[in-house]
Amino acid sequence: MDDNNKNLILATVLSFVVILVWFVMFPPPEQPADAVTEIVATEAAPVAAAPLTTATNPATTEAASTDVEAPRVKIETARLSGSISLQGGRIDDLALKDYRETLAEDSETVHLFKPRSNPNSYYALYGWAPGAGLGLDTVPGANTIWTVESGDTLTDTSPVTLSWDNGAGLTFRREISIDANFMFSVSQSVTNTGAGTVSLAPYGILARHGQPADLKNFFILHEGLVSMSDGELNETDYDSIADLDFNQSEGARAEVTQVTESGWIGFTDHYWMATLIPEQTSPFKSVAKYDERRDIYQTEAVLPTQTLADGQTVTVNSQLFAGAKEWAQIRAYETDGGVNGFLDSIDWGWFFFLTKPMFALLHFLQSFIGNMGWSIIGLTVLIKIIVFPLAYKSYASMAKMKELQPEMEKIKEKAGDDRQAMQKAMMELYKKEKVNPASGCLPILIQIPVFFSLYKVIFVTLELRHAPWIGWINDLSAPDPTSILNLFGLLPYSTPEPGSLFFILSLGVLPILLGLSMWLQQKLNPAPTDPTQKMIFAWMPWIFMFMLGSFASGLVIYWIANNTITFIQQYSIMRFHGYKPDVFGNILSSFKRKPKAADE
Repeated sequence: MDDNNKNLILATVLSFVVILVWFVMFPPPEQPADAVTEIVATEAAPVAAAPLTTATNPATTEAASTDVEAPRVKIETARLSGSISLQGGRIDDLALKDYRETLAEDSETVHLFKPRSNPNSYYALYGWAPGAGLGLDTVPGANTIWTVESGDTLTDTSPVTLSWDNGAGLTFRREISIDANFMFSVSQSVTNTGAGTVSLAPYGILARHGQPADLKNFFILHEGLVSMSDGELNETDYDSIADLDFNQSEGARAEVTQVTESGWIGFTDHYWMATLIPEQTSPFKSVAKYDERRDIYQTEAVLPTQTLADGQTVTVNSQLFAGAKEWAQIRAYETDGGVNGFLDSIDWGWFFFLTKPMFALLHFLQSFIGNMGWSIIGLTVLIKIIVFPLAYKSYASMAKMKELQPEMEKIKEKAGDDRQAMQKAMMELYKKEKVNPASGCLPILIQIPVFFSLYKVIFVTLELRHAPWIGWINDLSAPDPTSILNLFGLLPYSTPEPGSLFFILSLGVLPILLGLSMWLQQKLNPAPTDPTQKMIFAWMPWIFMFMLGSFASGLVIYWIANNTITFIQQYSIMRFHGYKPDVFGNILSSFKRKPKAADE
């Protein structure tokens, strides 16, 4: 077995092992569970005062809330629709107009927030926690019926203002506005008209009843709590939130973080997110909470306690992001809107130092090309250009190894069974000819982190969801929809659904092209004479074809483009260094049957 083939086998087997481990550790996402039954419950109230003050005692839970047919204020912008319930003044009905659940023409629009009367309800609630001497009935809560003071429809040009008078000298107002995309601005104010000196702590809550019905439970993807606290990113899944230690002051399982300068907290889904964003210069208490009695997951942003004398008005401003995790828009909120570290709300993973610039480059290409599929191919070309110096050195070394093959065979014959003498002679030959036998592994070893980084980008980022390429590929984030089992649509038979045991056999056009491209790349070199090597080489392209067949189409497009460019580079470099690969002859020889030995 020559060293060049050993290196190729080592690199190929390494790639295969990585893919196999990936499938074992990160199995395909399970089908979503049925929606949970309707839950009508209370929200766990935030601590009345942040640790910045000790003037007040914490509240436990708000009074039991009951849904009523409260009036609503309509939300209508170019990108959002929904309504605000005047019961609690909660933002609990929000649909994303630009996104649908599936590619079907009659598919429903994606709904981010849902009222409490719905299964898996999800909403934002704002209020004031009472300080010392104030009861829960003196501040607006989950059941408070607000009055519309101004505005009848919330649009990106017309805010609405809600008000509530507690009848005991305090008047509360809440002005809600929204930009042209997904950012709400919430201005909370309270005016003291004769209640004496009072202390209150403004807060915002995101409440989620039960885990999301479409939770992926896929290890590569983070879903659950996401927060930024003074530059430190925290990601906690739902099960980990439910396993938090019981926090006596919060009255639930909770984790409390004191943010001194800037931060945000919320829940992130695969493609959507809701996030509470206090003013970035204000300290606040960041709370992750789970009420196991009512199965409510909750995040809170509790701002410092405000003290008001008679005749005073206090106003506190904050923001609420509720929408799609669009890279360009999230980045704009960070760079132009001042939301520190907001781009990290997208799950870039362990290879963030590769995935973030890789997606930025992919987005740049897409802005010129206008198609994500061709942009992935363009990104592949650029990556191959960047690593070309290493690839050139590797392929040149491989060509040189082919030239040294006759001398290597002589060394093997001369050494016989003395492997130590053979290895020593081989090393002297490599040193003399300035050849590094390990360099053949470099292209594939470099390719592995690039492959996983691109997989992360394609799987996580919204921009590839429902993004078409050509012909039958209308969603680059999904596997190739065609199947060899029905002759790619020519036969009137349905194919196995994703998650089915037989889905791996349902190969589409792209996975088959992937296998062929790997097989053709092998034919740059003659088949190894060693039977074990030959068997591994023969099966490897088809194993990869099945392993990657259920991957996102965008990733398979990258792999095909990478194999094609690699073939061209390797063939050209080998020819340049005097070795002429007999691709056609190697293909024909692979189909020839081995003659039987005389004694068989």
